[in-house]
Amino acid sequence: MANGKKFDYRVVEKRNGWAVEIIRQITARRTTISKRETGFATEAEATEWAEKTLAEFVQNQIERNKRKALLRKANEEKESEEVEDLDY
Repeated sequence: MANGKKFDYRVVEKRNGWAVEIIRQITARRTTISKRETGFATEAEATEWAEKTLAEFVQNQIERNKRKALLRKANEEKESEEVEDLDY
């Protein structure tokens, strides 16, 4: 598996202030916005919020992936037991 940055953020200036978007890399050319927050007075505030939120977001994804892996492993074991029961 490649070691690229799957999640990142970008700070965008809007009419009413600054906005932050947490973006996810789908393919090499395509990204999507996973989370957006607007209404920051300065770029520094927006960047600070983005860095903190991105760290939390990535940590939540890591924990979610671990839970899914455990469920997947349990389901695979259950299926293999069912197949063994069917063998005579």
